[in-house]
This record gives sequence, structure tokens and C-alpha cells, in this order.
Amino acid sequence: MLLLLYGCKVNQYETNAMEQQFLNNNYKIVKSTEKASIYVINTCTVTNIAERKSRQMIRRAKQINKDAIIVICGCYAEVSKEELENLKEIDLIINSKQKKEIVDVIENFKAKKQKVEAKIADDEFIDFGSVTYTEKNRAVIKVQDGCNMFCTYCIIPYARGRIRSRKIESVVEEVKEIAKQGIKEVVITGIHVSSYGKDWDEIGKPEIRLIDLLEQINKIDGIERIRLSSLEPSIIDEQFLERLVKLSKICDHFHLSLQSGCDETLKRMNRKYRTEEYKKIVELLRKAYPNVSLTTDVIVGFPGETEEEFFHTYKFLKEINFYRMHIFKYSMRKGTLAAKMKEQVDGVKKEERSRKLIDLSNKNENEKNKNYIGKVVSVLFEEYKNGYFKGHTTNYMEVKVKGSKIKEKDFINQILNVKIVDIDEENRELIGIL
Repeated sequence: MLLLLYGCKVNQYETNAMEQQFLNNNYKIVKSTEKASIYVINTCTVTNIAERKSRQMIRRAKQINKDAIIVICGCYAEVSKEELENLKEIDLIINSKQKKEIVDVIENFKAKKQKVEAKIADDEFIDFGSVTYTEKNRAVIKVQDGCNMFCTYCIIPYARGRIRSRKIESVVEEVKEIAKQGIKEVVITGIHVSSYGKDWDEIGKPEIRLIDLLEQINKIDGIERIRLSSLEPSIIDEQFLERLVKLSKICDHFHLSLQSGCDETLKRMNRKYRTEEYKKIVELLRKAYPNVSLTTDVIVGFPGETEEEFFHTYKFLKEINFYRMHIFKYSMRKGTLAAKMKEQVDGVKKEERSRKLIDLSNKNENEKNKNYIGKVVSVLFEEYKNGYFKGHTTNYMEVKVKGSKIKEKDFINQILNVKIVDIDEENRELIGIL
């Protein structure tokens, strides 16, 4: 059988969890180029491109083996089930709750029995237990699901549902298992991590928030770095930072969601902050973490974005001086409020604006990298590639050191001090020596 995925870290984590279920039931996972008897495609719906790639993979799988069982799950399957049911290549569409019981679901389907009904309530976090999904030698931990924000451009709340948090005890248990494997860094992720614990308020439980979870993870022996995935800016305040800076393992890299640097655009997006608030949050972070790297996401060409609004965004981004920006051209999502908005921006303007912001991001990154020449940084080495050992600093700067693969065991998964002697501007990497 074969598992294929598209999308975010959460999707990747869940794909790995399903893979482990199959392996535990004596299934063999084959490579994507090999013929399989079952194809499980964990889809994404965040953009039209992601959906198109999913459909292409569905057709390709059936071409590789016309007798294979094609199983579809994920966000695309949640919001467009009727559309997918019209694709003759698909044999079975399962919902997110059934991912935890995917082997039973498929085996019942193969035996022509009734479908297995998921035993999970709609307001319950789907806990896969200890998954140990890694990116290189960095473990990704899913601690939260769902989103209550309903930004006008986003389909994810409809695909993933309301916010649901994973019990602290379960997260701690998984992280302890990861530490036993010698993995030194964990990434805390979810659909809307900043809302961790808020769903429990409604049922009268004592208030628990993300910072409470982080404090528990920070105590675990063997874990040396805790990295946070994308955060909603509103979580950052003086009280949060006062507790956060006491946690020695927290990485000084924060990916703060922005989407636009223009207040009028933010309002149409239904974002819950304005640029002045965001700027104050950035100031708090830079005061708390002197070497902090700030990264963000920006959407260009949102409906109604005028040249003046884009100018405000560009000016704001230049002022904030992010280390790196992920630039996305607005993609219309059927079922969202933004899809119904007038004054859709044409593709040429989106491309022009995207290019300007990408150039600004690359310039910012190279300029910050230059400031590190001569400095000594701590690097967790992750891989050997093209004659270099590569890894990241705590503030997510990529560093490479010339070396020989014969010494790989001496570098990979080790945290070493490196002196920066130059930068690779084309690849925006720091070049160091031990």
C-alpha cells in the first residue's frame, strides 16, 4: 500500500500516524514510484493548486494500478465530498475522525462490510498517541486542531471544524518518547496553535493555555530545543512573554501570521488585529529576544487590494524588517466570503506584487545574514548535502559547514558551535567553520 500527502505539517503528522497504523497491521509501505494495491491520499484544500495536485495524484494512482483501491481523506475530502464522489477513480472517501481507525475502515470496505463508524465526538481532539513524525531530525508534535477565526479567504475552519486541544499529559508522553530516541528538537504545531486550551473554557475546566503546555515540555530531559509553528499575533503580550523567556529551550524564532500590512485589507480579511497592534507585538518580541528572527505569511492580490493598499503593505513590511516572508498570491476558495467579493485582482498584478515582496524578503534575509559574519552561533546539524553539513540556529538561520560524508556520524543531530565566515547570497545561507 502507499500513503501520499499534500499540505501543512498537521497533514504530514497525520499521514505518518496512519502509516504507523498500517505498519502495525503488517502492511508494507512502498515508494511513490512503485505499484501499490491501496493508495491513501491525504489531501489539502488551502489553495486551488493543492486541490488540482490531489486530483492529478488520484488519476495517476489509478493509471499505475487500475485494480488498486483509492482512498481519499483530508481537508479537500471534508469540504468537497460531493465533487470527489463524481471522480470514478475514487473507491472510498473517509472523514478526519476515521483516520484514527483507517485500517479497520479499509479492511471492512475490502470485505464489503458496513463502513466503520468513528467513535470520536465532533468536539474531541483526535489523539493518535506517540507518532514521532520527523522533518530530518526535528520532531513535529500536533497539539491542536480546528480554527474559530473564519478569515474571509480561508476554507480551513469548514474543513477542520472548531478548535480542539490535546491533553497536556498526552503531549508530554509523546515528547518523552521522542527524547528517548535522541531527537533534540521538537516543533509544536496545530491548525491554530495560539488557541490551545481555549476550547476547555466552555466546559468549565481550569484555564489552560499554550504557555502552560510549553512549561511542561521545557522540563523534559533530552529535549534541547522547542520551536513554535505559526502563531496568531494576539497571543503575544507581556504576561505571555514574561513566562516564555524563562523557558531556556524555546527557540528565538517566531512565525507571526500577518497576511497584509494595510488596515483596510486586514479588515476585509476579518483579521483580528491592525498594523499598530502588530508593530507593538514585534517590539515586545525584539525586546525579549535580542537575536530573534521574525518570519510571516503575506497574501497579495486580495479582493479590493488597490495600488495604495499594496503600497501600505510594502511600506509596513519594510519597516518591520522580517527575516523571511512567505508570499502567497490570493487564490479564490469556493465557499469563503472573499470568493464573493467584488474587485477581484487580476493575475498580472498579483504576480508583480508577489515579485516585489519576494525581492524584499530575499534582501532582508541576506542583510541579516551578513551581520552574522564573525559571530559564533549554535547549530543543530540535520543533513549532509552537496559537500556540506547543514543545520539551523535557534533563530532559524540556515548554516552550512564544508565537510566529508565519512564524518557524518560526528555531525548529524549534534549541536555544535560554528563561527560564521561568509554567506551564500544565492541560497541565503550562512557559511561557517568549526
